Formats: sequence, structure tokens, C-alpha cells
Amino acid sequence: MVDLESEVPPLPPRYRFRDLLLGDQGWQNDDRVQVEFYMNENTFKERLKLFFIKNQRSSLRIRLFNFSLKLLSCLLYIIRVLLENPSQGNEWSHIFWVNRSLPLWGLQVSVALISLFETLLLGYLSYKGNIWEQILRIPFILEVINAVPFIISIFWPSLRNLFVPVFLNCWLAKHALENMINDLHRAIQRTQSAMFNQVLILISTLLCLIFTCICGIQHLERIGKKLNLFDSLYFCIVTFSTVGFGDVTPETWSSKLFVVAMICVALVVLPIQFEQLAYLWMERQKSGGNYSRHRAQTEKHVVLCVSSLKIDLLMDFLNEFYAHPRLQDYYVVILCPTEMDVQVRRVLQIPMWSQRVIYLQGSALKDQDLLRAKMDDAEACFILSSRCEVDRTSSDHQTILRAWAVKDFAPNCPLYVQILKPENKFHIKFADHVVCEEEFKYAMLALNCICPATSTLITLLVHTSRGQEGQQSPEQWQKTYGRCSGNEVYHIVLEESTFFAEYEGKSFTYASFHAHKKFGVCLIGVRREDNKNILLNPGPRYIMNATDICFYINITKEENSAFKNQDQQRKNNVSRSFYHGPSRLPVHSIIASMGTVAIDLQDTSCRSASGPTLSLPVEGSKEIRRPSIAPVLEVADTSSIQTCDLLSDQSEDETAPDEEVSSNLEYAKGYPPYSPYIGSSPTFCHLLHEKVPFCCLRLDKSCQHNYYEDAKAYGFKNKLIIVAAETAGNGLYNFIVPLRAYYRPKKELNPIVLLLDNPLDDLLRCGVTFAANMVVVDKESTMSAEEDYMADAKTIVNVQTLFRLFSSLSIITELTHPANMRFMQFRAKDCYSLALSKLEKKERERGSNLAFMFRLPFAAGRVFSISMLDTLLYQSFVKDYMISITRLLLGLDTIPGSGFLCSMKITEDDLWIRTYARLYQKLCSSTGDVPIGIYRTESQKLTTSESQISISVEEWEDTKDSKEQGHHRSNHRNSTSSDQSDHPLLRRKSMQWARRLSRKGPKHSGKTAEKITQQRLNLYRRSERQELAELVKNRMKHLGLSTVGYDEMNDHQSTLSYILINPSPDTRLELNDVVYLIRPDPLSYLPNSEPSRKNSICNATGQDSREETQL
Repeated sequence: MVDLESEVPPLPPRYRFRDLLLGDQGWQNDDRVQVEFYMNENTFKERLKLFFIKNQRSSLRIRLFNFSLKLLSCLLYIIRVLLENPSQGNEWSHIFWVNRSLPLWGLQVSVALISLFETLLLGYLSYKGNIWEQILRIPFILEVINAVPFIISIFWPSLRNLFVPVFLNCWLAKHALENMINDLHRAIQRTQSAMFNQVLILISTLLCLIFTCICGIQHLERIGKKLNLFDSLYFCIVTFSTVGFGDVTPETWSSKLFVVAMICVALVVLPIQFEQLAYLWMERQKSGGNYSRHRAQTEKHVVLCVSSLKIDLLMDFLNEFYAHPRLQDYYVVILCPTEMDVQVRRVLQIPMWSQRVIYLQGSALKDQDLLRAKMDDAEACFILSSRCEVDRTSSDHQTILRAWAVKDFAPNCPLYVQILKPENKFHIKFADHVVCEEEFKYAMLALNCICPATSTLITLLVHTSRGQEGQQSPEQWQKTYGRCSGNEVYHIVLEESTFFAEYEGKSFTYASFHAHKKFGVCLIGVRREDNKNILLNPGPRYIMNATDICFYINITKEENSAFKNQDQQRKNNVSRSFYHGPSRLPVHSIIASMGTVAIDLQDTSCRSASGPTLSLPVEGSKEIRRPSIAPVLEVADTSSIQTCDLLSDQSEDETAPDEEVSSNLEYAKGYPPYSPYIGSSPTFCHLLHEKVPFCCLRLDKSCQHNYYEDAKAYGFKNKLIIVAAETAGNGLYNFIVPLRAYYRPKKELNPIVLLLDNPLDDLLRCGVTFAANMVVVDKESTMSAEEDYMADAKTIVNVQTLFRLFSSLSIITELTHPANMRFMQFRAKDCYSLALSKLEKKERERGSNLAFMFRLPFAAGRVFSISMLDTLLYQSFVKDYMISITRLLLGLDTIPGSGFLCSMKITEDDLWIRTYARLYQKLCSSTGDVPIGIYRTESQKLTTSESQISISVEEWEDTKDSKEQGHHRSNHRNSTSSDQSDHPLLRRKSMQWARRLSRKGPKHSGKTAEKITQQRLNLYRRSERQELAELVKNRMKHLGLSTVGYDEMNDHQSTLSYILINPSPDTRLELNDVVYLIRPDPLSYLPNSEPSRKNSICNATGQDSREETQL
């Protein structure tokens, strides 16, 4: 490219000085020509057009002046009629000639001249080549009729009293009003509602019809009854209202003809106007209109942006949002691009919602629709993704664009965004609160494998409830479970709290234990005033400050609690013994009472010196059992903490001499060197020193490094965790990392197998017969089902098949719709399941938001719906810390000094602890753990179902067969298999019918016939359970797999499990209870914890272990 500066050199200084002296004369010999642009706009016509038409403000002034002229002409006509004396006689000359005074004539002539000149000028400026189009316009014709006679009367004085229908100027005034409204909208850059314009046109049309009829009847009756304007008005109103009293009627044929013509015009014009008005009203009902600016400035509102609004989503949002007392006066504006659903419309017509919920049809990408929703004045904007689409990435892209549009339009509006894929999360980092569905989903599925029913625990914590569910049920476990489900997470400043103010300067564990002992609240975390990070159970070394924000679990927040003194509470306890019993309910239901729990911490007389002690899973040392529990110290003692193995590496217990550790499975601790997506939180976890080859990741195919083709051949010491999914997405990272976290003991790390397709042969090869858990992820390929609730059909049927084949397999499932959880482990003839279904319906009728909580699979943590976590986003509007606490509990975020969620199981050696309060003290005084709940398992006492009813028969051998079958059924009773009907009713009836026929038929004497009969009877007697077991065993034999252990999978007791969140201090511990713990971060007690982490990263290559990579 040629350099321009070198091509055209600058002028020398002498030429510059000459140009300065000569000015423009130096350019006289130049060939350049000056060009002026837009010369067409400099013509006289264009300047007039710019002033009268194009310029909005000047055009608005012109039309306003024209409108005033027309009104003035109509007013002059009324004045002329009022000043005129009614003449006697019925001559037709009174129709064509009127009495008009000279001043009045002068005013009307002036108005006519100005109006005609303006009309001709506007016609000239808007002329486009067709002169007849301008002449034949109705406004031009009316203008000529009203103005030309007055102008002629100037040159012909005898025509000054000629009648001119000046009242027709009302139609010209209506036309000018319409144009004026349009120019007004253009001038102020604001589009007014089409409904307003149509109503204005309708009213003006009706007024013009009435005014025209009044003036016409009055003038034509000059030769008749000589009606005045008031009588004419009365006649028109009576006539147009179809009342027709008949006291005032026209007499002349001309007036009668005029009335007929006006009625015909009204019958044509008014229905058209009403039709347009009705159409606009229906369209406005669909689009929702606008949220008024006055209401936005005086009332508070939030905006909900969704791509499609379903009734379940709407009710979940409204119930959770308005569950908080301080949000009762808020308005909810829904902005959705689709038309309102019929069910949604029906719900929004309920008075409770119609006064507070406003539906607007529009797009968040249009500033006009955001202005209608008054987004710039909103308190918050919730943007939800559509999870019922096959392409979830496309749904995330739409959510991202909505978030960008809202942020661009209203930068100060807080954003609450729901995203589906974790890799799209970094696009909306500017949002105030973000919930990624796949992150939470996989993290809860992973923790369900370690801490049972973690998904149920989190779901109950993030739902707003008063704990009234199940209180009308006759079963005790439902009452206790329902009341404990009302616990939520709250916060309060320590110095302002009655619960925690007295513990200023004390250790965290001391405050947590004593607050639970006195008030029944569970202190789980704190946050410094100058730090935004929340620390869950920072441990006994943490000293409470007055400005600390305390996070606690309770049935209600402290501000809503009343406190009774100790003497008054003792009197109440004497008069009633509501909480006496082995499983007492929480003492902190609505009134947090002081001093109700009496525990003698120093009483050692009832314990022998050799009594058992609590054995924790992480404690490898066998300490001498003490008869009592040590008190919780106000300030942590370093020596006592060290004796409890808090400073030791809890994951190094595989170096014990009684264990054999393979040399090729040596672990190191560090951070994963590769992140699958931007925005993932780094987690300190177990890694392998060397990278495993990619070929070794295929479990079902051998390679040059190993020759194993099934999970059994690998000889894993721990049971497998199988993940059945359609694709291995980035969200799977959040499933693996919590299972490989550094605080998990190495000897408890379970191999993880990813099963992308689950036919029976692949299930058997991957070791389903000896798996600890099988996780079934919701199938995204069925999201596009025509019926919304059918999106879970494939997942439900697959899980039911697994449940029938492997009845004791622990299956953990995630569904899209919570209502579909009732189909998990479905039993068609189970009376207990039917009773739970009736209980769910009753709870829903009472207005419960947790009606599904009593379903056994959900209560046991076997199934959950990720849509339940939508309430987590809604709650964050009031509790901005809920997302952070949930992420810490699930292990999605790791903060130095913050604890983690784990569990321990109560064994027979631990029952000496007796109560939950003593367990709380034991944990706080020894390891610094804080318990937050109990996962309890009980034997299910099922009522006899229809399938278990034995039928008596007459013959003795039938009775014998019934006894044999009853004995076989007792071995399988209370089983969690696919049904309770190992011997279905119809099958047994067919057996009896076949026997009766065999007795009546001819007897076979041969041995062959007896053998065939016996084989037939055996086939009849074989149960469905036996058929399935035989099928699985045959497939295992065909694949060369051992069938050892399969029979044990199908023979176990039926149980029911449920969660007690923050139970009362005097709750009795039972065998096999699993206690949820928030354990302090072990690395926070090490003096050089950070350097040790860095060294471990340097020593490790950062690859996943062999057990991790068995995917």
C-alpha cells in the first residue's frame, strides 16, 4: 500500500503564508467544486412540508389549531341557533334561510377562510400525483361544503343568511383529534395504548353522531314543532337508547327521513367501532397491558422472566415467594413471550393472586416490553430456564440473552438467574445470584451415595414450611418427620440475639452445643463482619465475636419466637407431658422455651467404668471408654483436640498393618489440573501420581495393560457406584469430585462406573450385583414429550425395571417433575402406598407445599426432582446466603476453615449415649462435629394387601399348597421388590380351576402323564419373583459371571426411612440411625496447611485414580 504522506507532500511555508494573505483568491484557479447536499430540502415546498407535516412538534401545533377552529365553528353555530327567534309558518324558506347577525357572519367567514386555506395548503403539500384522490376525500368535501358558501357571501351579500351545515365541522374536529393524538405520540417518543386510542375514537364518533342528529333535527323542525336544542337532545338520547317514549317526535317528512338516515349510519358505524374495541380488549387481555408507572413508584414489585409458564412453576414460585411475611405487599410481574395458558389464566383469576400478580406477554429482549414491566423500578428480576427442552444448551443461550438484555436496560436491578449447563455459567457471572441445575443435581446424587438422603435434607431445608404436615396422620413417624421438616436456615447478628449473645468470646462448638441444649436451635455457621465468606462449623478454635452473623437451623427465626421464663415453663411441664416418650418432638416448635431440657452432664453413677463409648468412623484409635461425656470447653484446648485426631490426616488410615494396599494405587492430594468448564470451584481431592491410559477407561474391553472385561475381575475392595446417564457431560465433574474429596478416607473411596447404556448384559458386566448404589440421571432425550409430565417416562420405566430385577439395589434417581415421584417403586395393590397417596392429597388440600414429602422413595432419599431446588433461587431474595450455604453443604465450594457434610452410623456400642443431646455433647467435646439431623430407618409394618390374601379351598391339597405358598411368602415378606404379590390372585385362581378340571377329567395312568401334570403345576406355582431371578441368573451364566450374591440381593426386610432435621435434645437414639454431621476442616488445624497443599500438588501429576476412571 502506497504511503499517502510520501505521495502528496505538504505545501512549503511560503505557499501557506500566501494563502493566509489572499484568502479564497488562492483557490480561484483550483479545479475543485463545492457540492451542497440535500438541496431538495431547501425548496419552499419542502420547507413548508417540514413545518406542517414532518416536524412532529410544529405539526402537533398546527393540528391543535385546526381542532380549535372546528370546535369554534360548531360553537358559533350553537350561538346562532340560540340567538335566532323562531319564526312562524311552515314555509320551506325557513329551511334554506336563517337569521345571522353581521358580527357572527364576520366570525364565521374568518374561520372559513382560515380553514379552507389550511386545507388547500395541506392538500398541496401531500399531493402525490393524483389530484382526484385529494379532491374526493371526505374531509376535503366537508371543508368545501362548510367554507365555500361563506367565502361566496363576501362577494354576494344577499347570500349572508344562507343556511350552511356548519355543525358538520364536528366530524372534521374528530379527524383533527385523531391526527393530533398520533402527532402527540410521535412528539413525546412514547407509544400510547391502542386501547386508549380506540376508546377515544369511539367516544368522539358517538358524540359526533349525537351532535349531528341534534342539530339536524332542530333545523328541519323549524317548519314543524320548532324544537329547541334541548328538546332535540332529549329526542336523540331517547331514540339512540332504544327507549322511545314518544312524547317528542318529528313531524315533517324531511326530519323523519333524516332520523332514519342517522339511525342507519349509527347501525353501521357504531358496531364497527365496538368490534374494534372488543378485539383490542381481547388482545390486551392476552398481552397483559402495562404495569403502571405510578404503581411502580409507590409499590414494590419483582419481575419473573420465563420462556413458557406452566402452572406448576407458577404455583411453586408464588407459594414460596409469598410465604415470607415481609413480601406480602410485593407485586409479581410475569414477562413471558407466549400466550397465557388456560390453567394459568384460571389461577390468576383467583382473588388472592389477581390483586398481586400481573401477566405481560412480551420478550425480555425488547426494551419496549421491559419498559411495560417497569424493569428499571423492579426490586429483582428472576430469569428461569426451560428445562423441558431437548437442547438444554439452546435453552441456556436464551437465558443468557435475557440476562444481558435486562442488565443493559436496568443495570441496578438485582438478577436471580437459573442456568442448566455449568459450562454456560461464566456468561452470567455479573448476576447477583446464580443456580446451576447440573451442578446441584450431580452433587446431590454424589452425596446421596455417602450420606443417605442428602437430597431430601437439602430439599426440606430450602422449602418454607411451618412443620404442620402430617400432624393429622395416625402414624408417629409421619408426625415427627412432618414437624421436623419445618426447620429452615436463618441468620442473626450475635450481639442482637437472645440465642447466642451470651456466648461472645466462647468457642463455636461451645455456643452450638449450649444453644441447642437451651433453645433447641442448631448453630451451623458464622460469618465475620468484614468477610463475605460463610464458614460452616469453623471448629472449636473459632472464637465468637459480637458482630458475627450466626446461621442456625430452627423451626422459625428468633424474631418470631417468644421466650418463657424457667419457672413458668416448669409449671407447664407439670400440667402436660406432651414431649414425654422415646421419640419426643422438638421443644422449639413455635415458642422457643428456656430450660426445658435437663441433662446431667456430670452424672457418672449410672455408667460403669467399662461402658461403651461413641465410635466415630474417622477415629482409628481405641481409647479407653469413659463412663461419662466430657463437657464442651468454652475455649478450645489444643491437647484435647489432638487426642481426638483432629490434627491427624484422616485419610491415611490405609497404612494400617492389617490392610493390604496395592502399590499401583498410591494417592496424592491436590487440585485437579484440568477444569472441565470455566467457573468450577477448585476442590482439594485425592489424585493418582500417574495418568491412567485412555484405553484402561473401558471396563468392558480389555487392552494391553489389563485383560479384565467385567467389574468382578478387577477385584475392587469397596462396592461400586454406578452412574447410568445418556451422555458424559461436564456436570459429571461435580459428581466425581465430592466422592474424591481430600477429607474422605482413602479406604472408603468407591470405584465409579459410568454406564452410558443400560441393557441387562451391560448391567451385569459392570457389577450391579455387588454395587453399593446405582445413580440414574434423568433422560434428556424424553424432554420433548408432547405431554409435559411424560418427560420422565423413560427414566421411570427403566428404574422400575431395575427395581424388579434387583430389588435390594440402592437406586437413586432424579426426575423432572415432582409429581412423578409417586411412580417410583410402584406397587399397584399395595394398601400402604394407597394410604400414602390419600395422605398426600389431604396435605395438598390443606395448602402444603411439601405434599409429596411422605412418599417413601423421597423420604428415604431414593428420588428427588431438581425442580424442587427452584425454591432455593426464590428464597435467596430474602436469604441471600442460602445458595452459598447449600453449595458448601454439597461440596461445590470449598472455603478454607469451613467444614463439610458427612455422616456417622449409630451402632450397638453407641446406644449408651441414649439421647441426641448427649450425642451433641460427645461430638462437640471430642471431634468438634456439629450434628444437624438424623436419618432413621424403621421396619415397615404393612397392612395385608389384596395380593397377600390366601384363598381357602375345599380340598386338603389346596390347603396344603396354600400353606406351602404362605411359607414361601413369609421368606419374602416385607420385601421392597417390584410388588407384594409373589403369588398373584388370578394365578392362584387359575391353579384351583385347573385342579378341579383335572379331577373331573379322565385319569392318566401312565408315568409320563403324571410327570407332565407335575411340570405344569410347577409352572403355575412359580412366582414372578422366581421367573425374574431365573432370567438374571441365566444371563449371568451365559456371560460367564458368578451368580454368588444375587440371591442375597432379593431377600431382605422391607423398611421405611425418613429424616429428622434438628430433632429435639431429648430424642432417643436408635440402632442404625445415621447422624448428619458438619465436620470441621481438618486442614484448618494444621499450622502449615497451605504449603502442604502446594507440595502435594507439585508431587502429584493430578490425574484421577484407577477407581475414579473406571467410567
